[in-house]
Amino acid sequence: MPKIIAYTMAAAILLFSALPVNAAVEIGKPAPEIEATDTGGNPFKLSDHKGKIVVLEWTNHQCPFVIKHYGSGNMQAVQKTAKDQGVEWVSIVSSAPSHQGHVSADEANTIVSEQGATISAKILDESGAIGKLYDAKTTPHMFIINAEGNVAYAGAIDNKSSPNPKTIEGATNYVLAALESLKAGSAIEVSQTQPYGCSVKY
Repeated sequence: MPKIIAYTMAAAILLFSALPVNAAVEIGKPAPEIEATDTGGNPFKLSDHKGKIVVLEWTNHQCPFVIKHYGSGNMQAVQKTAKDQGVEWVSIVSSAPSHQGHVSADEANTIVSEQGATISAKILDESGAIGKLYDAKTTPHMFIINAEGNVAYAGAIDNKSSPNPKTIEGATNYVLAALESLKAGSAIEVSQTQPYGCSVKY
C-alpha cells in the first residue's frame, strides 16, 4: 500500500475515534429533551424544569456499583444535599425486559422506599431510547443539567471506580463538586469524566 494512502487512512481513523460517541450530549450544550411518564404515573418533561438544576442518575438496583452507593447511604446523602439546594433528581432505569435491573413501576417505587432515596421522579426506560439518547453507558452514570437547560456535567459520581464501599471515604465526589460550583456561580473544574459501573442493560 502506498505510504500516502496508509497515512491518509490512519489520519481518518484517528479523526473518527476522536469524534464524540453521541453528539447530542455535549458539555455546555442544551440537554436532549426527555418526555416520559414516571413510576407514579405523572408526565415528565425535562424542559418543564428549566430554571432549576436537574441531576439525571442512571441506575440498576442489582448492580454491585449501585449497591455500593445505596447500601452505604452515599447516594442518599448526595441526593439529600442536592434537594436542600433546590435541585431536582431524576433516577432512570434503562434495563430492558428480561435483563438485570428491569422492574415494574410498583417494584421501582418499592425500591425507592426501601433505599430511602430522595428523588423527584423515577423513570422506566424499557426501550432504552432515553439512555441511548444520552449515551448512558454505566450504572451509575450521572448527568447534571444547569438552570439554563444545558449539560453541565457528565460522567462518574466520584473518582473511585471500585464496587467496594470502603473506597467512598476520601473519594472526590464529582456531582457534589459540580453542584457546589453551580451554586456559587463559578466554573465547574471537572465537567466530564469516564463513568464506571455495570453496563446499562439495553
